[in-house]
Amino acid sequence: MDRLIAMQVFVTVVDSGSLSAAAQQLDLSRPVVSRYVAELEEWVGARLLHRTTRRLSLTPAGNEILGRCRRMLELSDDMRHAVDAPDETPRGLLRITSSTSFTQTQLVQAVVDYGRVYPEVAVDLVALDRTVNLVEERIDLAIRMTTRLEPNLIARKLTVCNSVICATPDYLSRHGTPQQVEDLALHNCLTHSYVGRSLWQFEPRGGGARAASVAVGGSISANEVTVLLQAVLAGVGVGHMPAYSVAPLLASGQLVALLPAYQPTQLGMYAVYASRKHMPATLRTMVDFLAERFREQPF
Repeated sequence: MDRLIAMQVFVTVVDSGSLSAAAQQLDLSRPVVSRYVAELEEWVGARLLHRTTRRLSLTPAGNEILGRCRRMLELSDDMRHAVDAPDETPRGLLRITSSTSFTQTQLVQAVVDYGRVYPEVAVDLVALDRTVNLVEERIDLAIRMTTRLEPNLIARKLTVCNSVICATPDYLSRHGTPQQVEDLALHNCLTHSYVGRSLWQFEPRGGGARAASVAVGGSISANEVTVLLQAVLAGVGVGHMPAYSVAPLLASGQLVALLPAYQPTQLGMYAVYASRKHMPATLRTMVDFLAERFREQPF
């Protein structure tokens, strides 16, 4: 058995969703595809796929092996192309997705500056506040703030994303300033629909404090940071905001940072893409550009 081919077949089956689709994509017969998968299972000593008449799904062993197969194939591809001629000048279309707030406050300007260096690249920005399937939605690059990465994707850490608990001076004059994390339970906390909707978690900034969490709730929740920020600025309640969105407002005094002894749990900021295989110059240079731009800027 050619193990590299068997790995390629297995990965293609998973990505395409069926043996038949993989056979068509690889220009192989369905029995040959099935045989490669079976031989790979025999080699690793475990069943990799649950097969039913309606769908395929990964077994726990398959989920574990999938990432390793991708890395082996990428390494093999890198070796074959190690002496190839350098990629041509970056040109063409690059589709990038990120949250609406990060796109508005940081990514647009970064893309503008990238375009000055690589004028033959066109960028399609897709601002969404949900996690997209990169393959299905034809996304080349996603910028994600998370503590949990998908195992089947490639991710490069750009920086860390800090958050700030904040409110307007007017709100604090009417409702008081929380002194401890537990005090937030007594305040109107405006929450994100997907991140920390009912529980805010904190880490100590220095000695003497302890990790803490508090159940929160309030009159407004939303799936988008900029919407929540407008409500916070209206004096409605307390917000849990990414630092990149509120730094100028804190500096101007429009918002006040709360609970200085505690740091809301940090998120990693990652450039996420589907594969290193045949990585185009547009994607490679954009990831390198963003990594350099944000390397010294923990938000």
